Amino acid sequence: MNRPFTRHQQGQPLHRINGKIRAREVRVIGPDGQQVGVIDLAAAINMARQAGVDLVEVAPNAVPPVCRVIDYGKFKYELSKKERDSKKHQHTNIVKEVQLSPRIDPHDLGIKLEHAIGFLCEDMKVKATLRFRGREMAHTEIGKVVMLKFLEKLAQWGHPDFPPKLIGRAINVMISPLPKNKRAKNPKELEEEAAVPPVVAPPAKGSKATSDTAKAAQPERVPADAAEKADSIGQSPVAELPAEVTPAAAPVPAHEG
Repeated sequence: MNRPFTRHQQGQPLHRINGKIRAREVRVIGPDGQQVGVIDLAAAINMARQAGVDLVEVAPNAVPPVCRVIDYGKFKYELSKKERDSKKHQHTNIVKEVQLSPRIDPHDLGIKLEHAIGFLCEDMKVKATLRFRGREMAHTEIGKVVMLKFLEKLAQWGHPDFPPKLIGRAINVMISPLPKNKRAKNPKELEEEAAVPPVVAPPAKGSKATSDTAKAAQPERVPADAAEKADSIGQSPVAELPAEVTPAAAPVPAHEG
C-alpha cells in the first residue's frame, strides 16, 4: 500500500529544531561558524540553550546530520535573503512580440519602434513578425525592405540573433538587447530629463553674488544736509518761485497824528 502524499503545513517548521531532531549524534557548527565536532544530541541542545538560541538541523541527509547553533528566526531570514539574491542574478528571458506589415504607415512604424526600444532598454528580447496577407505574397521583397529598415533603426539598442527568415507567410527575426555599456539610452527618458527644469543652488555665503544682492536690498541713504535742505524747501514754497513772481510787501498805512 502506497503511503499517502502529505503536504507541508504552514504551522510546521521547514527544518527540525531542538528536541525534534531524531539523530543520536550530530555534527555541530557553533554560533560563530566554527566546527565544534560530532557530539551527542543532548549536549548539542544544552549548548544551544546556554547560548540562548536554537539547534537547527541544516543537513539531515548527512551522516551524522549537520546542525547549526543559531536563532531559528535569523536562520529563516538568511535563507530568504539568499533566495532573493539568487533570483536577482537569474536572467529571465522575457520575449515581447512586435507585429509589422508590408504596407505599414510611417507613423505606425515609429510607434512600433518606440515599443521595441522600450522593451530592449528593459533587457527584454523582441520578436519582430511581418505577416503577408492575400496577394502580398507575390511581393515579399517589399516586406524584407520594411524589416531591414526596422532592424537598422534598432541597431543602437539591439542586434538580431539571426538574419530575417521567411517562414510560411511571415518574416520572423529575434532581437536581443545590447549590453548596458554599449546600448544607447531610451529617447523617452532623455526627453523627460530635458523637460525637468534645472535646480539652481543658492549662492554661498561670502560670494560676490550674495554681496551684490545684499547691497541691492539695502535702502539708499540720504546725507543729513540734503535732507535739511529738502525740509526747508518744503516749508517755504514761495522760495521756489522766481523773483519776478514773488509778491511785493504791502505798504503800512500811516496813522494820523
